[in-house]
Amino acid sequence: MVPLLLLPLLWGGSLQQQRGYELRVQESVSVQEGLFVHVPCSFYPRGLWYSSDKLYTYWYQHRSSLVATNDPRKTVKREAQGRFLLADPSNGDCSLSLRDARMSDRGTYSFRVELGYNVQHDYPKKLTLQVTDRTEKPDIHLPEPLESGRPAHLACSLPGCCEWGGHRLFSWVGAAVDSMTPQMLPYSVLTFTPRPRDHGTNLTCQVQRDKHSVAVERTVRLNVLYAPQNLTIGISFRNVTAFRILQTTSSLPILEGEAVQLLCVADSNPPAELSWFRGSPAQTTTPISSTATLELPRVGTAEEGEFSCLARHPLGSQTLSLNLSLVYPPQLLGPSCFWEDEGLHCSCSSRAQPAPSLHWRLGAELLEGNHSNASCRVTSHSAGPWINSSLSLSQDLSAGLRLSCEASNVHGAQSATVLLLSGKSVSQAGVVPAALGGAGVMALLSLCLCLLFFCIVRARRKQAAGRPKVRDGEDPVMGTVTWSSKQKPGPGRPPDQVSLAGDFSPSEKQQELHYANLSFHGMKPRDIQDQEATSSAEYSEIKQTSK
Repeated sequence: MVPLLLLPLLWGGSLQQQRGYELRVQESVSVQEGLFVHVPCSFYPRGLWYSSDKLYTYWYQHRSSLVATNDPRKTVKREAQGRFLLADPSNGDCSLSLRDARMSDRGTYSFRVELGYNVQHDYPKKLTLQVTDRTEKPDIHLPEPLESGRPAHLACSLPGCCEWGGHRLFSWVGAAVDSMTPQMLPYSVLTFTPRPRDHGTNLTCQVQRDKHSVAVERTVRLNVLYAPQNLTIGISFRNVTAFRILQTTSSLPILEGEAVQLLCVADSNPPAELSWFRGSPAQTTTPISSTATLELPRVGTAEEGEFSCLARHPLGSQTLSLNLSLVYPPQLLGPSCFWEDEGLHCSCSSRAQPAPSLHWRLGAELLEGNHSNASCRVTSHSAGPWINSSLSLSQDLSAGLRLSCEASNVHGAQSATVLLLSGKSVSQAGVVPAALGGAGVMALLSLCLCLLFFCIVRARRKQAAGRPKVRDGEDPVMGTVTWSSKQKPGPGRPPDQVSLAGDFSPSEKQQELHYANLSFHGMKPRDIQDQEATSSAEYSEIKQTSK
């Protein structure tokens, strides 16, 4: 029974083959949403191609919805208009093209031919169309390298979407571009001029089928070449690793003896070659450092002056200079004093950077600036880092009087004090400053000792052979020397500076020189790095004894 039922079906298929109807097309095609797809197709019999009657072809979705035809009497559904494209059927071509594929296009498609009123045939073979989510991103064509200040052209396109004239909504987003209105285009070209600040920023191309659809995008990071800019110098002291950026480089005060590191920083891409020079750099000058860091282990007078950092780059170079100025606490010279015209005259000098202030202190009284009265006159003047001051006293000076010279600046202070311990007043004793008599006595005592040793040598040559000789005018232990009543400044000393050493010749009108002992206690060493500390010489002791 079953073979008898199948016989008509086989006979019908055989009749169809005999008549020559055949459809050659893929059974299944897949396309991503929003893209274009072309499905090749051909149909038979060949005799249909050469008929004098008009040949019409039709593609249906789900056998009911017409999506493509060359029959002007038929209307395709609205969603398919302009998107499904049909080939010329006169040569047996039934190819179907679809652009801007949508999820609603998924399904089964069938093909039909009509030739006049005699031929109306539906081909049993079907085409299945699958539409998948869009995974492919747009392409950005970026010229390399981008150079600051030169216009660049960037192109963005979506592969497969626009071969048949399709348009998409393109937009660009990023810090390097201004806000742009999306435009319907087959592809987009962005023209912009990159800047140094655009280096390392992101630029994104977004593509949409329409303003209501989900956008696909691609992002690139910009690599912009630019010459050195914002050249700066940082500084650190001693072993501190953190650098402080200098706000001004016209002049930088550095404490004498300080250990300093200078760091040069340049913003460029690619990084510039950094080096340091003494003074202004020149083509033939050899750098003192071929790195970004310059180390000065101990700043002194040799390091004062100009240092320059040079940033070399293929797109241009930049130079920044720095002036180091040396600063230090006061260095005190004096006081030195002598007696003349029934008065005590003292002078004191100090050198410092910045220039120090200098004043005298007589007992509890502070003598500042230039002033004069019946018993006291102070005269001060300065030149560069030096300040000199002279003091003249015509009053009687009592025992136990302290006379100090004090100098100070922002980096420290130093003072020296003369103390009269006992005896008559200075006006009666003819003090120079009371220690000269002691020095003379010591010289006389030394001479006597020399004579005594000379006699012993003549008497006992062998015993005296190993003894040290003593110079005239010098104590073997104390080495005491005399002071002069007046002394001109020696070479290398500041103006108006008076020495402490020399020969003394008392006038006939002066009273007989009294004995005196003069001793100086050693000054404590000063640490120039301590800006807060003050340094003071120990008291010099002057003692008078009336004869």
